[in-house]
Amino acid sequence: MSGPVTEQDAAAGAERGLPASPEVELLTAREATVGCLAVRRALPRRARRTVGAWCFADHFGPAAPPASMQVGPHPHFGLHTVTWLVGGEVLHRDSLGSEQLIRPGQLNLMTAGHGVAHAEEQPADGGDVPLHGIQLWVAQPEATRHGPAAFEHHADLPRVDVPGAEVTVLVGEMAGERSPARTDTPLVGAEVALSSGAATVPLHPAYEHAAVVLEGVVTLGGQRVATGVLAYLGEGRDDIVVGADAPARLMLLGGEPFPEPIVMSWNFVARDRREVDRAASDWNAGDQRFGSVDSALARIPAPGPGPG
Repeated sequence: MSGPVTEQDAAAGAERGLPASPEVELLTAREATVGCLAVRRALPRRARRTVGAWCFADHFGPAAPPASMQVGPHPHFGLHTVTWLVGGEVLHRDSLGSEQLIRPGQLNLMTAGHGVAHAEEQPADGGDVPLHGIQLWVAQPEATRHGPAAFEHHADLPRVDVPGAEVTVLVGEMAGERSPARTDTPLVGAEVALSSGAATVPLHPAYEHAAVVLEGVVTLGGQRVATGVLAYLGEGRDDIVVGADAPARLMLLGGEPFPEPIVMSWNFVARDRREVDRAASDWNAGDQRFGSVDSALARIPAPGPGPG
């Protein structure tokens, strides 16, 4: 599940300042369509473009047939894609030759570096389980964004039990448990699965954090948060109390504030508009920078110069 980011999502301009703890800033996600699937785009928002190095979050589903994920070959550079499912299955194919089925509780992480292409599709024999999950992008820093592309799949991830919740660490570290997945900047991504009641989830005080609710309704810092909302928690917290009246699930994102200005357009995370236009031109010309993907789905052309 990938982009595209538009000017409506990532318009240039200053973000809001940090909320004063224990305030929680609530930002409404934008409804969008990717392939044949409706998504709730929590990041980027005009008022909050990044959380640490996290720069994109599309929450999709639950979506039963005939809705499906069918996203043909398309390029990326300057980012990692992080795919996490709550329900259903997705088949990933990329220009590195990777072909990987992902199921709930597993992690796909693709590093774009200077350039990669991939396709994502819902297997025809995947059954009638509604597709439900989230795709995230992480901006790569200057030190790695021009490097080689890579792909990794993790079927087993560390889990932390806190009273009232189970935390699965997708990337980074939480409560002494570290994910084996690659990180290029200090950050954390974790799924918090709640039973009814309250749980105190540990946080890194040097990170800024945000949460995207995947299932149910939760309270964060005393505020009610449901799907379709990004709850930005700011910096300087040692923990956050999460409450729920029924089982619920959220994705917690955090990291050191990203120190480099970024330009996001279509499926690219760049530093200026010239990089975006060059990448779009390379993809449309069939340049080997992005390679080719063995997929029956139609290749998606990049938009022309100008806002993506």
